[in-house]
Amino acid sequence: MAAPCRHVGHHIQKNGRFLRININQLFACRSFGLTSALQQQATDLHKESKEAIVIPRKKSWNKEAVLEALASTVQRDPTAYPYQFQDDSYLSPRTSIEFKLFSLSQESGRAAAKYFVNSNPKLFTKDFAEPHIPCLMPESVALRLEEVSQEALEERISLRKVSAAVEMYDQLLQSGTAVSMETTHKLLDLICLYCDRDPVQEGTPQTEDREEEEEEDRRRKPMGRQAMDFLKCTWKENNNAERIFNLLPERDARCYSALIRGMVKHGAYAKAFNLYEDLLNNRLSADVHIFNALISAVPDVRKKNNERWDLIAELLNQMNEQKVRPNLLTFNSVLKALRQCSFLAKTFSPQILNEMKALGIAPSLATYEHILTVFFYKSASSGPSNMAILQDVLMELEGTSFTCQDPNDVLFFATAMKLCLDNKDLELGYKVHSLVEVGENWRLLGDSYQQALYYGRFFNLLCLMEHIDVVLKWYSRIVPSLLYPNPQGMKNLLQALDTDSRLDLLPTIWKDIKSLGHDNKVDLVEELLSLMARDEHSAEVQESFAACALDVKSVFGERPKKEWSTSSLSHISILLLRANKLQKAWDMLQLFKDKNRVPSGALLSSFLTACRCSASPQRAVELVQLSAAFSLPTTPELAKRTLAEFELNDKQRSIVSEFEAAPEKEE
Repeated sequence: MAAPCRHVGHHIQKNGRFLRININQLFACRSFGLTSALQQQATDLHKESKEAIVIPRKKSWNKEAVLEALASTVQRDPTAYPYQFQDDSYLSPRTSIEFKLFSLSQESGRAAAKYFVNSNPKLFTKDFAEPHIPCLMPESVALRLEEVSQEALEERISLRKVSAAVEMYDQLLQSGTAVSMETTHKLLDLICLYCDRDPVQEGTPQTEDREEEEEEDRRRKPMGRQAMDFLKCTWKENNNAERIFNLLPERDARCYSALIRGMVKHGAYAKAFNLYEDLLNNRLSADVHIFNALISAVPDVRKKNNERWDLIAELLNQMNEQKVRPNLLTFNSVLKALRQCSFLAKTFSPQILNEMKALGIAPSLATYEHILTVFFYKSASSGPSNMAILQDVLMELEGTSFTCQDPNDVLFFATAMKLCLDNKDLELGYKVHSLVEVGENWRLLGDSYQQALYYGRFFNLLCLMEHIDVVLKWYSRIVPSLLYPNPQGMKNLLQALDTDSRLDLLPTIWKDIKSLGHDNKVDLVEELLSLMARDEHSAEVQESFAACALDVKSVFGERPKKEWSTSSLSHISILLLRANKLQKAWDMLQLFKDKNRVPSGALLSSFLTACRCSASPQRAVELVQLSAAFSLPTTPELAKRTLAEFELNDKQRSIVSEFEAAPEKEE
């Protein structure tokens, strides 16, 4: 009787799913003499377990889940080039110049391919991709609706055909067809966004008129590309946006918002404020986008710092009166404008940050970047108190994963690392980098230029403050997968090697200098040669130094336009002498003559010592003659040493004796 009861009790102690299966067995055990209390306990346990059972809903996985899971198991290969350059190993950039050229070429090819696909969509109708990737499919850019209708206007707006949309709008007005306010809003947004011009499609070849316009701009006044683009997109008086706005029988805040934001975006700051005054006169309330645009334009309409802050405060008060809730971009616009208010910025920026937190608006990375820029505006203002601000920011952000909420978010990490470098604060530098490695924060490093800026500053900080073993560890991790060091970065690495007495690694660093394309930087190469020639080392190290010096000589020999300096020739000669490569060192003396460079007396004295060690009296005589040819003041001393230290025949002794006496100075 006990065995069946134990069997049932065992299942009672199991999970709820087993209780459902064995409940019949439980009641069947009455014949075996189970007490009513045990039966009641089992029944209650079953009810409790039944209530605790939660049937999970079906888990839906996205189509990229498997790829994401596989990607999470793969670590970055520090020895590999960036992913976007791995299509062809032969074309993978090995220098910073090649990196820039490859990036531009890749972007140009991508734009040309996109233009071809969008211009010929009928040739690309089949999609074999799984999962479907919409951005790789041809866009619908051809107009399908030709009749005059609001649907045709909306089609032109969706395809960003500015001129065609304006033309269709005018035709609708001429035909007496009313256009809905929603469609009018979209049209004004389109015109103001592109400053009443059709956007340039990627890969579109320039027309002759556009080329002539650019050439005329170049002839009028030479300027940078950004300045030229800015002038071409300047807001013009009475453009189509203003004309359509003035034709509207009724104008709401959305219409004003489109024009005000367009005016601010394209440089008509004063006009934007005038239009805002018109909005208030019509008893309308502005939206948050209007205030954001006007706040960002404050530094361009006011010259004095106190006037700028007064206008910002006035706009914020008007937001409060109109019951417009500010958003993140509002406060970021205020902080960005405060950066141009000099000493007032340090006073009011903490108040702005506290106001954000009081409203429950979480700051973004751009917010903290503005704060840091305000307090570190001048290098002279850097100090322990200001570095405490950076430390507080990093403590608040520690372990946080970010998403981009402001275009200026990508500036934070480079700015923070610059402050660490300027103040030589290695601990905070590590904290900044640990924040970059949280989640996908590395995506907020920005484009390739911003990324190179960040890692370049981090590497320079390591070279200045960290032990050489740690520096080399980081060097192998980020070069070339994340950073192509510039010449100054390689100089800092050489100085770090010198500080920790690891000059034996200089030949290895020279190979990296060549692979990075910096072997044509004369000052960097001279720094390398100077460090190798400064002190004497073991025979093995001197042999590697001599091989490195000969490699430098061959590289410079391939570039006839590169001028040899006297110091470079001297350093190579000394390195060859220390490695007992007398013949190759003697060839360097011939190079002195060919390049019209004068060797130093100390170098010739080293040559004479090498001649004595190799028992070469004839070379010693030639050395004295060479010194006399250069009219060096050390010639008599060299002649005396030669007569005393070498066994010369009568002819050699006669030649050297002529230079033994010091030449008389001409009056």
